[in-house]
Amino acid sequence: MSLGTRPTPRSSGRHLPGVALAAVAVLALSACGGGTEKAEPKPGAPKSTDATTASSAFPVTVEHKYGSTTIDEEPKRIVTLGLSDQDAVLALGVKPVGAVDWFKEAPYGKWPWTKDKWGSDKPEIVGERDEYNIEKIAALKPDLVVAQYSGMKKEQYDTLSKFTKVVAQPKGVPDYGASWQVMTRQIGKSLGKADETEKLIEGIDARFEAVRGKHPEWAQKTLAVADSFEAGKYSAFTKTDPKSIFFQELGFQLKPEIDTLAKPGWNVAELSAEKLNVLDVDRLVWVTSSTDANTRIKAEPLYKKLKVNQEKRDLFVPYQDPDIGAAFSFNTVLSIPYAIDEIEPLLTAVK
Repeated sequence: MSLGTRPTPRSSGRHLPGVALAAVAVLALSACGGGTEKAEPKPGAPKSTDATTASSAFPVTVEHKYGSTTIDEEPKRIVTLGLSDQDAVLALGVKPVGAVDWFKEAPYGKWPWTKDKWGSDKPEIVGERDEYNIEKIAALKPDLVVAQYSGMKKEQYDTLSKFTKVVAQPKGVPDYGASWQVMTRQIGKSLGKADETEKLIEGIDARFEAVRGKHPEWAQKTLAVADSFEAGKYSAFTKTDPKSIFFQELGFQLKPEIDTLAKPGWNVAELSAEKLNVLDVDRLVWVTSSTDANTRIKAEPLYKKLKVNQEKRDLFVPYQDPDIGAAFSFNTVLSIPYAIDEIEPLLTAVK
């Protein structure tokens, strides 16, 4: 499974035995009052620039996949369990105390779009993807946990809800299937910063609109995003994946056939070399982890037969160094401007 590919559906995440869960819940409840009492200021905790305005937003009730959560007071200690949720929290002026790892290199403070936001701070890593370490989360004494770009299970939600407020992934859409706008609004509402959130979203929408205005010809072109981490195996991302959403918002058309080839609930269609013809589009963006992968893809005999390759309308973009692929994989209010700045000239260079 590749970076940015939806994890294979599984029955459950990593859970603690029942006795341990109870102990964790009792410990956390006694420490933070089940997320309802106002937490004492902690060293390094973010200070609201307008405490009166922030306080007046509460209580707020946020609906999500597993019901609704009422947040009574402005949260100060936030743990993000969605793969990219920390970006929206950071954009709203709050540094999460805990987060999950996605790229397995704990790059907090490294990403160019978040470096200034984190400064010298970094969150405690409390899991990887949808595998959460409940003990670590409880030890951080959070007054809010958000899990938007996630596959949080009901059992995990119930366990966490015993000692803190939890806003699970948006309802009515598949896990990992909500738009960045929806997830950002969920987070903004949870933080009592709905108005500020709308301004952030409007700013990003304006960036996309400006690019579409500069390149109206893109609206007439099809585009696909793909990757390959193993010889003979390829992945094309569906319309629900952040990478595809990013390019669609730039103005490109996606190819519906990719969605029909994907397994139910997956954000990728897995392709053999014999199926590579589905990638014969006007623009093909390969997002890869190494130059070796690029060389291997280009050497595939069936790939060489595609017009998109023969006419040099394919792009090979790295996930990291520079962090272009990571930026549109995150596809957040912080990463989108960086992604646009990096990818627009590359797309413009393709005739």
